[in-house]
Amino acid sequence: MTEAMETQAVRTEERDGGICVITIDRPQARNAVDGATARALAAAIDNLEARDDLVVGILTGAGGVFSAGMDLKAFAKGDTPVIEGRGFGGITRIDIKTPLIAAVEGYALGGGTEMALACDMIVAARDATFGQTEVHYGIVPPEGGMVRLPERIPRNIALELLLTGDPLPAERAERLGLVNHLTEPGEALTQALELAHRVAQNAPLAVTAVKRVVNERTALRDIDALRDQDQYVTPVLVSMDAQEGARAFAEKRSPHWQGR
Repeated sequence: MTEAMETQAVRTEERDGGICVITIDRPQARNAVDGATARALAAAIDNLEARDDLVVGILTGAGGVFSAGMDLKAFAKGDTPVIEGRGFGGITRIDIKTPLIAAVEGYALGGGTEMALACDMIVAARDATFGQTEVHYGIVPPEGGMVRLPERIPRNIALELLLTGDPLPAERAERLGLVNHLTEPGEALTQALELAHRVAQNAPLAVTAVKRVVNERTALRDIDALRDQDQYVTPVLVSMDAQEGARAFAEKRSPHWQGR
């Protein structure tokens, strides 16, 4: 390790070989993302992108959890983890030129799964769990879940997960092609670092070109698709049901849906 930077919610460590590890550090909240955490993540990604000597990034979470997604208690008070023009956590709606690997332990739920989907590759512990649970709370996954998940796994399986909010265990995610490598619990970051070193040893211009071509493979890029979906998503996110879902979570009770 060559250098480290810290904020209250995010730690950034620079490792040998031009690798940067970005760690969400709110284990007391299962690394759920509030506004301050989103801003800290955005700053960490901007630092990664601005540095020519950093060639691969790794996104992970402290305390054996990747991220439980949106901090619903903060959201119920009007605090949002979505940054205008950048998306959830400041990363889901931007083009990141640097290869980014998610190292997932424990839960990656809701926005946690969407942040993992915003990464180029995923390394996960065998006992990790993914899931787009938003429908349980009267909202939808607007930051990549509905756009990226059906591209990473079969469409019908993605629809089932999105419509039910059911969890996706890492071992099944690996069989479906969502996860690149499975590890024993506690070893996701170690494996992600090994993968990052294998990428970082190659020519930087070639690596950048490969990522750009692959990400622009279709006429409708992820960023454009996310923008197009907003006409359907925005009314849901500002609905009474969305507020009820957050309140019910904070109050530890079942929600009472009104369909408006």
